[in-house]
Amino acid sequence: MLHAGARALVTGEPASIAAADGVVLPGVGAFGAALDALDNHGLRTTLLDVAASGRPLLGVCLGHQLLFDWSEESGGRVGLGLLPGRVVRLGPERGKVPHMGWNRLTMVAPSRLLSDVADGAYVYFVHSYVAVVADEVMVAQADYGGHFAAVVERDNVAGMQFHPEKSGADGLRIYANFVSLCAAQSPSRGPGRRLG
Repeated sequence: MLHAGARALVTGEPASIAAADGVVLPGVGAFGAALDALDNHGLRTTLLDVAASGRPLLGVCLGHQLLFDWSEESGGRVGLGLLPGRVVRLGPERGKVPHMGWNRLTMVAPSRLLSDVADGAYVYFVHSYVAVVADEVMVAQADYGGHFAAVVERDNVAGMQFHPEKSGADGLRIYANFVSLCAAQSPSRGPGRRLG
């Protein structure tokens, strides 16, 4: 994230995450295993505290799915409950599963995270599950045999089903926008703010 003016710290330490100006919750793998890892390291409470503090929290791919109330993956598991919605498996009627590759974003609401990202921009997806969300948090959607939530946002909590780091200039713009949101929440820190 140095290109965006931030120093990223990859950590599973609650104290380091709690001290960060903003937090990116990544994720690859299964919903249940990810939740277990969060719980085993005491990170569920840390993430809930970050969200409650007003600092920016961004979920990416599986991290995006973890933000919701519930997922049918892993036999059905309760998520972090930071955003209203449930996560369901992509059905074969939509096409090949997993959905993997470039797909277009269709903007449905204004978003500070998507500032200077054009409607119709291509971003890179790799996923087998999608979030079914309330309209109030939907910011952008994509179409894969039907529309699904690609970007969600409410107050300081946001998620995106795609991988910004694999999405070229538009993905880098999204991360730069996230760093700007962190700067707005923590104006006392100078350049090189820290993200957990």
